[in-house]
Amino acid sequence: MCNCVSVITYSPMTLQVRPAHCRDTFFVFRPRPDQGSPMNRVLTIAASDSGGGAGIQADIKTITVLGAYGMSVLTAVTAQNTLGVTGIHAVPAAFVREQIDAVISDIGATAVKTGMLFNAEIITVVAEALQCHCVEHLVVDPVMQATSGHSLIEKDAHEALRTHLLPLATLVTPNLAEAALLTGSPVTTREHMQQAAETIYAMGPAAVLVKGGHLEGECVDLLFDGHDHHFFEGPRIDTPHTHGTGCTLSAAIATLLGRGLGLRDAIEQARQFLLGALRSARPLGAGCGPVNHAAGLERSAALYHCAAALEDAFSMLQQAGIGELIPEIQSNMGYAVSGASGIEDVVAFPGRIIRLHGGIARVASPAAGASRHIAKIILTCLHADGSCRAAMNIVFTPEIVEHCRALGFSVEEFDRYQEPLDIKQREGSTLEWGTGDVIARTGNVPDIIFDRGDVGKEAVCRVLGVDPQDVARKIIRIAEARK
Repeated sequence: MCNCVSVITYSPMTLQVRPAHCRDTFFVFRPRPDQGSPMNRVLTIAASDSGGGAGIQADIKTITVLGAYGMSVLTAVTAQNTLGVTGIHAVPAAFVREQIDAVISDIGATAVKTGMLFNAEIITVVAEALQCHCVEHLVVDPVMQATSGHSLIEKDAHEALRTHLLPLATLVTPNLAEAALLTGSPVTTREHMQQAAETIYAMGPAAVLVKGGHLEGECVDLLFDGHDHHFFEGPRIDTPHTHGTGCTLSAAIATLLGRGLGLRDAIEQARQFLLGALRSARPLGAGCGPVNHAAGLERSAALYHCAAALEDAFSMLQQAGIGELIPEIQSNMGYAVSGASGIEDVVAFPGRIIRLHGGIARVASPAAGASRHIAKIILTCLHADGSCRAAMNIVFTPEIVEHCRALGFSVEEFDRYQEPLDIKQREGSTLEWGTGDVIARTGNVPDIIFDRGDVGKEAVCRVLGVDPQDVARKIIRIAEARK
């Protein structure tokens, strides 16, 4: 039986709630006059990872990067690194309960996630506390085994997990090994995942997400909500550094649920967050390194740097008055983040750069993914030469080409009439093909790539460079050579 009185302050009105299942627990919701709408507050109840890649540390990093306020209840202290777990020291169950009551009674929690709970006593206490505090969104990551194979939960705790905690969950997120332990049957195929999800759902949670990261092929996760089986599919990132993936995903889902997203949207966005963290995972330690929780922040910083560089280059061109070099189809300038792999990794000007009264103007500020055409040119160059990350198209004339050669620029041409029919018929593929054709024939990325046009296609020069300032300086030299 519970013996708690909780004061939670996130309503503009005073509201008293007495949960039916907890007769001597009284909740009082009081307003804070100095506080508007409360921020998303996410509580993680899990173990510490001394290596920093999983557990409480991974959860707090994820919650913080996703813009919420992270809180923690420690269930165990582990001695571990990228090679494995060498020791576990469990926190007394009564003190786990004391931590939960202290946090929720004062700060409250819009969502809670659980990770490693280690023994039956801790699981029981956590379940009782979460019932008493009427948690709205609970994501249960049934952490049972480390990536290294080390057991992270006592065997007699399996039943406590099934009977006490799972029935409270908004979502349970077992991987294949954990799903097998929970169901008692192997889970090695998509069909097994569906069967396991149904079996675990029968234990009481509102939904089950069976993570198929260890299956061959595409990375597939299965959501079952009692009605539909929904597969989430995505690319598999080729990296050995996957420490903390389960903790990171469940913490992200909890955070997004706390923000107000629906379950499917929360899972999809959490998967994208994890995908970015895996793509930029770093080889820390001698074993399975951690994912990079700061990947999203690093990407935002990189995109901001690209946009700032484009603004600076545009100012250079505007001051130089290069309007005569803007073609009829108008221009665009793009700049890719380091290691770019898709159009969304290339920043350009929405609506293009236009000629205006002999000068130039831009329709809008730079944005990621704003131009497919310039992005495809840059990505093709980047694949061959990682230093070539910027480009801009300008008008073509034979005179301009001669000026470019006289200035010492390397200049190459592709012939649209040589373009294969299947590529010609594929919308937006010509420039990618033409750029690739030049690089394949010459073995390098030149300063200038031009074509003489085709029926309904204007002849254009593309100026390539390491960054927007490099491209702008080349264009200014071309403009000066024409005077």
